[in-house]
Amino acid sequence: MAAPGRAGAALRALLCALLCLALAAAARGRPSPVKVLSDGMWRELLQDEWMVEFYAPWCPACENLQPEWEKFAEWGEDLGVNVAKVDVTEQPGLSGRFIITALPTIYHCKDGEFRRYQGARNKAAFINFISDEEWKSIEPVSSWFGPSSLLMSSMSALFKLSMWIRHGHGYLTENLGIPVWGSYAVFGLATLFLGMVLGLMMVFLADCICPSKRHRPPQLQPQPRKQGPESAPLLKNRYEEQEGDEGDISDEETEGKEGSRRDSSPSGVRQRPVPRAAPLEKS
Repeated sequence: MAAPGRAGAALRALLCALLCLALAAAARGRPSPVKVLSDGMWRELLQDEWMVEFYAPWCPACENLQPEWEKFAEWGEDLGVNVAKVDVTEQPGLSGRFIITALPTIYHCKDGEFRRYQGARNKAAFINFISDEEWKSIEPVSSWFGPSSLLMSSMSALFKLSMWIRHGHGYLTENLGIPVWGSYAVFGLATLFLGMVLGLMMVFLADCICPSKRHRPPQLQPQPRKQGPESAPLLKNRYEEQEGDEGDISDEETEGKEGSRRDSSPSGVRQRPVPRAAPLEKS
């Protein structure tokens, strides 16, 4: 009697194992409700409502959050919210736009306003955060530091540049076999060359916008307006009047000079010449 009981228990265990495998296979075949965002899709966050998780594959805390995030994403359609995730190792531009300094980081986005989620990290807390509109109690990120601002666009470009440099360093050292110091030398020379090119471009633009005096085109002098034949008598009369005025002024100046000479004599009295006496005749 014991043999049939053991056989039945083994059969039930086998059926349970097959059922678990079937459920796991079905789960793998079903697409994940969590959307994956890339650098070129960040403008979608400016519309509708989003919950976005920034994670890294090597982060243990991120791995612990994934099951709860998947369960929360299943409620996304009922709550009217898009649930997404961003791999910061593959999308450095997005991590630069949001200044991700800790992992995992969760942001709430609604109609172009961005708020950082700092509550509990489980499905119930996420659902209450959206259904009860708890996000309204959080101050949104300033427009200066918003993902669409010029400052954050520059940060995104800087993060992308750092990622390209890291990939280039790995390619030089691993694929080409260049030593580490050789890779640093290559990047140093490239930096100097780019600096020289940018400096020349800035000098050229400055010279075009504000040229120096020696390169400025000569300015044309205004040409005197031609006089008509009817103005000739008027000019002649003016010339004669000016000559008459100059003659009067010269006469007055001459008289003034003579008077000043007379006044400057030592006695101040006009001296008359005394005639010399005639010589006496001898008798």
